[in-house]
Amino acid sequence: MKRQLTELADWLGVSGQLLDDTLVTGAAIDSRAVKPGDLFVPFRGEQANGHHYVRSAFGKGAAASLWLSDEPNPPADVPLIFVDDAELALQQLARIYRSKLSCSVIGVTGSNGKTSTKDLLASVLGAKFSVQKTEGNFNNELGLPLTILSLDEDTEVAVLEMGMSGFGEISFLSKLAKPDIAIITNIGEAHLQDLGSREGIAKAKFEIIDGLAADGAFFYDGDEPLLAVLVNAHPDLNTQSFGYGSSCDLRASDVRVTERGSAFAANGTLSGDFVIPVYGEHQVKNSLAALLAAARLGLTVEESRSALLGAELTPMRMQPIQAENGALFINDAYNSAPTSLRAALTFIGQTALKKDKWVVLGDMLELGANEKDYHESVADQLGTLNLKGIALYGPRMHWLYEELQQNGTDAQLIWSEDDYAPIIRLLADSVDSDSVVLLKGSRGMALEHVLAGVLGTEG
Repeated sequence: MKRQLTELADWLGVSGQLLDDTLVTGAAIDSRAVKPGDLFVPFRGEQANGHHYVRSAFGKGAAASLWLSDEPNPPADVPLIFVDDAELALQQLARIYRSKLSCSVIGVTGSNGKTSTKDLLASVLGAKFSVQKTEGNFNNELGLPLTILSLDEDTEVAVLEMGMSGFGEISFLSKLAKPDIAIITNIGEAHLQDLGSREGIAKAKFEIIDGLAADGAFFYDGDEPLLAVLVNAHPDLNTQSFGYGSSCDLRASDVRVTERGSAFAANGTLSGDFVIPVYGEHQVKNSLAALLAAARLGLTVEESRSALLGAELTPMRMQPIQAENGALFINDAYNSAPTSLRAALTFIGQTALKKDKWVVLGDMLELGANEKDYHESVADQLGTLNLKGIALYGPRMHWLYEELQQNGTDAQLIWSEDDYAPIIRLLADSVDSDSVVLLKGSRGMALEHVLAGVLGTEG
């Protein structure tokens, strides 16, 4: 973004002080993250008042700051734009800036796989276009506006991740971003405590079509019946499905683990053999969404094939890490829910990368009233995997620990409620060049500390 201060005030329909033709080149809501040229957006909450950090923001090079009209004592010697509501002002700036951009926008949501799909999209489309994507978790009612305002005016494709916890949120984000392509990666169990059922989750995710361009395209997980029902109720949508089922418009088959990652064949809307530098059938499915978007925007199959092979994913998504002793760790510890956990365990069960298989599982959070059942139910799948060891971390994983003890298991079994050390010691003493270790848990469990402890990289 390169917009004059006076223009931003006009966008908001408000007054200001000391405003001139100085260019604003971004926005920030945290004074510690301010970069030169940013517009600082101070929020006033119960714990902190961002107006107290306006001076600090200018000290870091802020071009101007918003200031709430009812906040006393505005400094008179710096450029300020006076608004009634900082959040609404930030969103309005993003809404107008989006309307002035000529780039194609791709909106991505889903219970699992949003970030990996976003990364795959950016990697594939980056072979032909200037691409920007959501960084980190800037995917909510504050993060998405900041992401939009960070887009360069000559960006050709913007890949925007959209997250939610309740009804109406994806609709709001979609109407703000106005995507040309909308993608739902899957429907899982995350946010059950807020949305009540998987049907509720599907309905909330499907809100992504609310801001879809009239001539836009909607790509969705064709293996999910709940989405098929919603799609069938909207015959006017331009849709394509992706997945493994025979009814999917783009289908993956013959998935194989190779030294380079996951190889697979695609058939249907397009055909070819592909390799992605990451493990897991769920990641293969994510790559199908990227292939559909690439085809929609004019990439050839060969261009997509080459770009997928060199794709770079955000860490902690089925990320292979080699230990000095030859053990292979697969770090999938960014998040966990029943659907994504089952997918990761399926990979461990099928892989022939190493003969000794270990899993380190942390609590799955935000599952609502049935969280005990969801944790206990993992025991059945674990019993089929011929594992060498199972390490469980977190208070909820005690349900699974008891279930495994009751059912019996040949694997070494350990549970720790809130201390990583016992799990670190077990792995450090047990895994070697014949071992592959999966780490999977919700973000709040921070299982990367286990990996760092075993590898000796914990600071």
